[in-house]
Amino acid sequence: MKTDGRTRTSVSPRRPQQQLKTQRDWPKPLPSDALPLPVSLTNRIFMVLFFSASYYLMRRWRDKITTSTPLHMLNLGEIAALIAQLASFIYLIGFFGIDYVQTYISKSGDDAGPWDLDDDDHASRGNIPRSRSCSNRKAQTLTIPTPPPPMQLLSGKTLGEHTDEDIASAIREGAVPSYSLEAVLVDCGRAASVRQRAVELTTGRSLEGLPITGIDYASILGQCCEMVVGYVQIPVGVAGPLLLDGFEFTVPMATTEGCLVASTNRGCKAIYQSGGATSTLLKDSMTRAPVVRFATAKRAAELKFYLEDANNFENLSVIFNRTSRFARLQDMFCALAGRNAYLRFTSSTGDAMGMNMVSKGVQNVLSYLKHVFPDMESISISGNFCADKKATAVNWVEGRGKSVVCEAVLKGEIISKVLKTSVSALAELNMVKNLAGSALAGSLGGFNAHASNIVSAIFIATGQDPAQNVESSHCITMMEPVNGGQDLHVSVTMPSIEVGTVGGGTQLASQAACLNLLGVKGANLESPGRNSQTLARIVAGSVLAGEISLMSALAAGQLVKSHMKYNRSSQNVAASVENGSSCQEQGNQIGSSTEHNLKTSE
Repeated sequence: MKTDGRTRTSVSPRRPQQQLKTQRDWPKPLPSDALPLPVSLTNRIFMVLFFSASYYLMRRWRDKITTSTPLHMLNLGEIAALIAQLASFIYLIGFFGIDYVQTYISKSGDDAGPWDLDDDDHASRGNIPRSRSCSNRKAQTLTIPTPPPPMQLLSGKTLGEHTDEDIASAIREGAVPSYSLEAVLVDCGRAASVRQRAVELTTGRSLEGLPITGIDYASILGQCCEMVVGYVQIPVGVAGPLLLDGFEFTVPMATTEGCLVASTNRGCKAIYQSGGATSTLLKDSMTRAPVVRFATAKRAAELKFYLEDANNFENLSVIFNRTSRFARLQDMFCALAGRNAYLRFTSSTGDAMGMNMVSKGVQNVLSYLKHVFPDMESISISGNFCADKKATAVNWVEGRGKSVVCEAVLKGEIISKVLKTSVSALAELNMVKNLAGSALAGSLGGFNAHASNIVSAIFIATGQDPAQNVESSHCITMMEPVNGGQDLHVSVTMPSIEVGTVGGGTQLASQAACLNLLGVKGANLESPGRNSQTLARIVAGSVLAGEISLMSALAAGQLVKSHMKYNRSSQNVAASVENGSSCQEQGNQIGSSTEHNLKTSE
C-alpha cells in the first residue's frame, strides 16, 4: 500500500517480502543522457575537431599574412573551420561548466534536484543514509536531505512501535532481518540490545555478562563492526615513562595477561635510568600486490619489464597518486609464477595505515595497464604478495608499513640493580635463545622473546587492526656487550609495523583516548604522517623494554615464580568471591600480592 507518496511493504510474521523500489531508487537523469553517443566518445570528437580547426585556421592566417591577403576574405573551407571551431568550443565550455555545477551542488548539499548525484546519497557500508544519524550520533554541521528510513510493518504496526521482545522474536522467526535493525530502528543502541536478545532466543544460551551499555554504537556503524550485540571489556594498563628520542611516553597496553604490563614497565625503568632509547625510521610505505594473468609467460614477462622500466614510472606514479593527496607511489616490483604476474606497489599513506588508499591507487594503475596490455586479465586486487596478515619473507626482507630500529645502551649497574642479572648472562641468553633457538625452529621474523605480546597490547589499546600483529611483530633482538663488557647494547629491528592514527578503530572513544595519551591522536596537519610514524617508534621502544625485562627474568630464573604468584592471586580472588568475601578484602589481597611481586622483580 502507498501512504504519503512513500511505498510501504507489509512484513508477514514468518516470511518477509522484498521491499518495492521507490522512485528514488531509479537512477537520476544526467545532461549527458541526451547525447546520441557515449559521453567519452563525444568528448574525443569535439576535442579533435576544436584543435584541428584551430590548427587549420592558424596555418591559413599565416599564409595570408605572408601573401598580404586580407584576413576577412574567407573561402568555403575557412568558413567551415570557423563554424567547427565555434561549435566545439561551445560544447566544451558547456560540458565542463555542467561538470563544475554538478560538483558544486553535490558538495553544497542544497535541495535535491536533477543535478544531484546518487554516489553520495548513501554510505558505502550497509547502504545507510549518511545524513541520518543514530540517536546518539553527534549532529553534523552539514545536513544533506535523504529519504526517511525504510518502513516495515509487523502485525499492522511499524517495527519501532513494538517492544524489544516482540522484535527479537520476529528476528528468530525470520520475519525481520537482523542486519537491518540499525536502519529501521534508527537508534543504534536499541538495535544492538534487540539483536543480543534475538541471539539468546535463537541459540537458547545466555549472553549475561556481555555489556550492552556504555559505548557509542553510532561510531561503530558502517566502519568497525556489523551485527553488533555488545562489546568485550579488556583491561588497559600503562607502562612508563618510556624515554624515547628525548621524549617521555606513558604507553597504554590492553591485555588480559598478568605480568605483561609490569614487566614492560620494569624494562622502561631500566631504559630510563640508562639514559633513554633512540629510534630510527628506516622506511614508511604500505604495499598492495594484485595478481594478473596472460595467455603466455612471455607476455607476463613483458609486463614485468614495462613496470620496472624507469621511463614508465613517472607516468604510472601520476596515475596512482590521483586517488589521494597523501598517497605517493614509491616503488613497483613484479614477480612471475608462470603466466601469472604479481605486482607489488609501495606507497606512502600519511597518518593512515593506508591499505584502502593504496588499493584505490593500484586499481587506477590496473585500469591504465589494461589499455597498454589489452590481453591482461585481472585476477584479484590482492595476490598475497603484499603480504597482509601473514608471516612472509617479503615483509621480513622488504618491509611493510613502518620499518623501525630502536636501541639503548644499558649500564652495567642498572642491569644488576633493576634487572637482577648481568651483561654476560643477557648476551649469552640472547644468542642461544633468540638467535640460535629461533633458527633451529625455522622462524620467520621471530628472532625475539615476545615482541607480539607488546605489539598486540598496544594495537588493541590504540585501535589498530589486531590481525596485523602477525607481520608487525617481525622482530630481531640483538644484545651485545660494549664499553669493554661493562655495558650492554640492546636493539630491536622491526621491518613491518603497520599502524595508523586515523581511520578504522582509532576514532572510537576509548582508542582515541589512548592515542591522545601518546600525543598522536588524529592526523598531523603540519607534517602528514608524523603521528603514525611516532606511534610506530613507540611500539618499537615498548618492544625493546619488553624484551629487556623478559630476557632478564629468564636469565635470573624469575619468570615462572612471578607468573605463578600473579595467577595464584587471581585464583584466590575467585575463591574468595565464591565464599562471600568482601570487595575490600579482595582488594587488599590483590594489592599485597602485586606489591610483593614487583619488589621481587625489581
